[in-house]
Amino acid sequence: MRKGRFQQAPSSLLKTYSESISFDWRLYRHDIRGSIAHARALMNAGILTASEFEKIEAGLREIEAEIASATFPFDVELEDVHMNIEAELTRRIGDAGAKLHTARSRNDQVALDLRLYLRDEIRALGDLIAAFQRALVGLAERYSDSLMPGYTHLQRAQPVFASHHLLAYVEMASRDCDRLKDCEKRLDQMPLGSGAIAGSTIVLDREAMARELGFSTVTQNSMDAVSDRDFACEFLATLAILGMHLSRLGEDFILWSSTEFGFVELSDRHTTGSSLMPQKKNPDIAELTRGKTGRLYGNLVALLTVMKGLPLAYNRDMQEDKEAIFDSVDTAKAALQVFTEMIDGATFLEDRAAQATADPALLATDLAERLVLGGVPFRKSHEIVGRLVSTASRRGIPLNELDPSEFVAAAPMLTEEVLRDTFNARKALSARKAPGAPSPGNVSQRLAHWRKVLK
Repeated sequence: MRKGRFQQAPSSLLKTYSESISFDWRLYRHDIRGSIAHARALMNAGILTASEFEKIEAGLREIEAEIASATFPFDVELEDVHMNIEAELTRRIGDAGAKLHTARSRNDQVALDLRLYLRDEIRALGDLIAAFQRALVGLAERYSDSLMPGYTHLQRAQPVFASHHLLAYVEMASRDCDRLKDCEKRLDQMPLGSGAIAGSTIVLDREAMARELGFSTVTQNSMDAVSDRDFACEFLATLAILGMHLSRLGEDFILWSSTEFGFVELSDRHTTGSSLMPQKKNPDIAELTRGKTGRLYGNLVALLTVMKGLPLAYNRDMQEDKEAIFDSVDTAKAALQVFTEMIDGATFLEDRAAQATADPALLATDLAERLVLGGVPFRKSHEIVGRLVSTASRRGIPLNELDPSEFVAAAPMLTEEVLRDTFNARKALSARKAPGAPSPGNVSQRLAHWRKVLK
């Protein structure tokens, strides 16, 4: 690149500071795939002969195999994956290799590589999310009838089935998949042929290249095509939200596996010990994922910050997109894989959870709703039951152990029969039949739905 315009060799500091081959080598498969499509378009435009195209394709396939087997000699002097591959190709096959970059810039080349790479990773992540969902559904099925307290403000709120709680995360993961699919739609435009900024006087069949590379359409503005990283920002945002969901689930498992809660036991294979305290069994997987979510957030903010002040079109700042993308991909994939294993190996401690669910205060809302069904306005019934809860709390007794006469005095319809019926968690859950509520029938239907979707 420097032989024509430059009279001096680059500073060694410049070479070290600007190289990207140490990380963008990961794009080699996509770079080679794009180069073969580009070479075919050059042949069809009469720039390459059929023989030259065959040499280019064979040479690129040979280089691809060497990179895959870790025997290819990457050279930091050549800056990036594009120049490393092109220079070696030219060394091996001569002038035909030197013709490959006709009507192409590294600007549209890397824009293509990133789209191809992210398309592959979106599909791989979708498979990992589905496996994660299957693990959650499996655990929910094993304990489909187990009761536990549901929480708001980390205070016991109302009874739910453990399966209903776990299925909440299956729903979240489903939205993560949907966001990935949406992101794939917006990166489904092929930028190759846009050149550095304004295309080329050598007109290639961009639609044919798009078909070969599996894109449904081509970009319509060369300046936007080479400078667009919206799709990368959207991808990183999707992984940040996925990380948020994993972090929340991790927090639940951290709490549930503590002595104070005691609802879950994680397997020995997915916990660690203490270097000092022999009794410890720590939920490090959940804690690490909770921490690594910060990396996913940071990578998104980093790329948004890189892009926010850039004039059109390409600027070298945009080289910073790759490490953020690669790190988020690696982090999300590792977290999904290890969480799937952790969930598969977890045991729900039903007796401890049922004991916590036996607190009659969890059914205070049900008691208020019984009054509503008797014609009492909800705000009044809320006040009545609130006073009863306060009285039981002052006396240090469970709500259902107040004297029956006190319930009747508060509201005549609160007979002993009504109280027995109300202070029954399973009956209370059976009454919650509205779509989305945790009745046994609803939970069973949702488990069946996810089994069908995820099989």
